[in-house]
Amino acid sequence: MSESNQRAGDRAAVERALKAAGGGIDLERLNRALGARADRDGLIDVAYAMVDSPFGEMLVAGTDRGIIRVAFPHRRGTATRGWDALLGQLADVVSPRILEAPERLDEVRRQLDAYFEGRLRDFSVPLDWRLTKGFQGKAIHQIARIPYGRTISYAELAARAGNPRAFRAVGTACGANPLPPIVPCHRVLPSSGGVGSYGGGPDMKRALLELEGALPPELR
Repeated sequence: MSESNQRAGDRAAVERALKAAGGGIDLERLNRALGARADRDGLIDVAYAMVDSPFGEMLVAGTDRGIIRVAFPHRRGTATRGWDALLGQLADVVSPRILEAPERLDEVRRQLDAYFEGRLRDFSVPLDWRLTKGFQGKAIHQIARIPYGRTISYAELAARAGNPRAFRAVGTACGANPLPPIVPCHRVLPSSGGVGSYGGGPDMKRALLELEGALPPELR
């Protein structure tokens, strides 16, 4: 068994024992303490935390390079631990040394709160782009350049990414965006009208555009 898996097993065993013992043990506080200890010891490669949003609970994850994943509630599975598939992807790409460590993500959590409250226009947290590859990566980098309160078409995005004919590919890139709304794929609209598709659904896309004052008049 690897060292990281052993650590995770030890932690799970401790939690099971404390639950069985009862006595008013605060498991949430224990988890925070364990996370802080692991952070001090340099044992966390990927930290994650939950963030409340107008759309439900989101997950954010970061590395020493920056924020690597932001996931809206629709990305959560139906299992008891519904974020496992997403965390498993991060384990495969980055490292299996993943732990819930909200303190390491305080800044991005504050910025997301401010954005949803209409108090923040531009995110300033560093980003880790390791989940973006190839043409999709080029498109996602171009999405990151779209200013607050502005929109562009899929056709324009394809041109900016270097392949004006790649309409479907940029649509796929928007759907694969690992960093919404920091990388604002909701600001990409179809030339034919409407809000178009969105991973979180058209209502969420419309709500984000309304928040930014960018919803086209014909869609209001």
